[in-house]
Amino acid sequence: MPKRRKVGNLLALAVLSALVQRPMHPYEIATALRAWGKDQDMEFKWGSFYTVIGNLDKHHLIEAVESLREGRRPERTVYRITDAGRAELVDWARELVSTPMTEHPRFRAGLSVLAALHPDEATDLLRQRLSRLEDAIRQDRETLDAHLREIPRLFLVESEYDLAIRDAEAAWLRDLLAELTSGSYPGLDTWRAFHETGEMPAELTDLAERTSTDSTTTSSRRADPTG
Repeated sequence: MPKRRKVGNLLALAVLSALVQRPMHPYEIATALRAWGKDQDMEFKWGSFYTVIGNLDKHHLIEAVESLREGRRPERTVYRITDAGRAELVDWARELVSTPMTEHPRFRAGLSVLAALHPDEATDLLRQRLSRLEDAIRQDRETLDAHLREIPRLFLVESEYDLAIRDAEAAWLRDLLAELTSGSYPGLDTWRAFHETGEMPAELTDLAERTSTDSTTTSSRRADPTG
């Protein structure tokens, strides 16, 4: 279970990771995060950037050290990370690295309704995905190799992880496609018959009713403190 944090937006983690380098004003922080590709590593919205800065300051995870004015530009406040902010950064990193969390990729959502497609169409779409994925893997590997010639591996480990996940997905897709094209995928005939006749096979109807009933019973037992 993730820890409840004073500022739980992942953008806060990115800001702390920037300020641990040196004090900066918000524009410098945003520029650095974009240059480092942090918005590719974490899911956050730039629209909440100044709100996050304010909340980090409010909870004493960062603090203002000076205000600067250049010409007619608005005054800029320079922030530095506090001891509490450093502790939060380390604790948050420990949690993210050590504790698996359930995530919901869009591909998983698509797979959960794969039965809505005719198996031939599903096979064709999965081939398209695999082709695009293999292209992306090649490009990402070339980019990573180029970066490794200039940047320490420690600062590219998240890119290695991305490649490993994509490699694993591609391998799984190849195996799935092999089953679909050979006809060895379990239940393929039933899946095909449903789309070609428009009638739900009896075994699937029975399964849907059985699982629905089991789910209702389980929910009732959870709601009943005496169950």
